[in-house]
Order: sequence, then structure tokens, then C-alpha cells
Amino acid sequence: MTKIVLITGTSTGLGISIAVQAAQAGHTVYATMLNLAKREALDAAAEAAGVTLKVLPLDVQDTDSVDAAVAQVIEEQGRIDTLVNNAGMGYARSLEQAEEADVARILDINYMGVVRCTKAVMPHMRKARSGHVINISSVGGLVGQPFNEVYCGAKFAVEGLTEAMASYITPSFGINFTAVESGGIASEFANTVLKQIADTGGMLEDEYLPILQKYVANAQSRQGSGVYQTADEVAAVVLREMESEAPALRCRTSDWGEEFTRLKTGLDPDGRKLQRMVTEQILG
Repeated sequence: MTKIVLITGTSTGLGISIAVQAAQAGHTVYATMLNLAKREALDAAAEAAGVTLKVLPLDVQDTDSVDAAVAQVIEEQGRIDTLVNNAGMGYARSLEQAEEADVARILDINYMGVVRCTKAVMPHMRKARSGHVINISSVGGLVGQPFNEVYCGAKFAVEGLTEAMASYITPSFGINFTAVESGGIASEFANTVLKQIADTGGMLEDEYLPILQKYVANAQSRQGSGVYQTADEVAAVVLREMESEAPALRCRTSDWGEEFTRLKTGLDPDGRKLQRMVTEQILG
């Protein structure tokens, strides 16, 4: 079945790969981004793949922008089958060092952006008694990691949102929810971390510095070790769940991710057992 797919954050990396692979599979794809002036990489990837994408502006930090994009898709297609909440940003700094404005921005983009977009599509999916919300989470949504407490906190929130909505909306309205828990994306991951640290004040000369230096050095040394995947590899997992008749509540995207999170996921890898248990115990 051809799906109408709305994807956020498609100006770079994973968002581009998801959009292109979904279009290659025959789906109608609305690829969105904050600034359409930055669509060059998306257009080039679509041209190389021989696919057509519908590109819209969408700022996940602006409810009016989100609502306008969703309204346009509904006007043109009459439905949205799949929402992929991909827009997000990383942040590596201890909470003690973090500026409150930076914390607020990470939470607004990584969590409230998911909330705004999901809230906007829900009335249409509920009316159709079908749909699928795919939230691009992270192994950092399951396992807290050094210098990632702000980022992990936001992703933990996405995981809780996903679990809670699935516990009653899926059995009541036939709308599925999936958290895709990737590890690092191979595209210049260590350099991205270094740039983000530099952009938020650099490496501060304090007691955290030697620990942060170990963190950055290990991030660089793990290149090529199986920790990081390509954007295309992660996108293939997203597409698999998008096209599944019984999508997982949560899934990792690599063998490394499975091993890294095993102590939390080993008894219920896809989250379906927990989903059923919560629904039965709380709703009867």
C-alpha cells in the first residue's frame, strides 16, 4: 500500500536518507525542514535516486508552522499515514556547565517538537482509525551516557511519550507508535561533537575537562568499530518499521545498539510485551 509520509528534519543526514528510501519504495513523501534555502542536499539526493519529493517548510519549534504543514498535506492528500519525527539535535556538556537556554532549546527541539507534530496529526489519524508515528529516538533514550544528560533526558521523554500513547491509542484507534533507537550516525560524528562543544563555549578549564577529553577521544577512536552506522543503514530500519503490518514499539538499528541496551531490553526487545501488560493492568 502506498503511504502518505510526512518527515521532519530532512535537510541533512538521516532525514534525507529516510525521505529518499521511502520515495524509492513508492510512497508519497512530504520532506520538511526549517529553512528551504538549505534543501540543496535533499534535492541532489532525490535527483541521484530518481525520485520526486514534496518539500515543505516546517519548524518543529513553531506550532503554527507545524499545523500549516499538516494542513497542506491533508488538503492535498486527504490523509497522513506515517509521521516520522526525525528533527533533532545533539548536545554534549555536563549539566553543571550547561546554559539554561541551551537546555531549553534541546528540550524544545528534541521533545516538544515531537509533541507538536504528533499532536497535529493525531485528529486525522484518529478519524481514519489508522496511522503510524515513528519517533527517531536513540540508544541515549534508554541508557544515560557521560556528558549527554541533557540530550538523554529529552530522548527519555520521547520514549515515555511513545510508550504511554501506544498503551491506549494503539488498541483503541489502530494507530501505531515506534521509537527507533539508533546509535551514532557515521557522518563526521566526532567532528560534530567537537563543533557543538565549541559553539557552546568550548572545553572549559575545570574539573570536568579531563573526563570530557576522554569522552571525545573515545568517540573519535570508535570510528569504524561498528558503533556508528551510515544514515542509509538507519533509514532502512525506519522503512522496515514503516512498512510492517505489526511494527515494533521500539527497535535498535544495529548489533552494537542491541548489545549496548541489552540489560534494559533483553526481556522485551520490541516492547510489545510491556505495551500489552500496561494496557491490560491499567485499562482492564
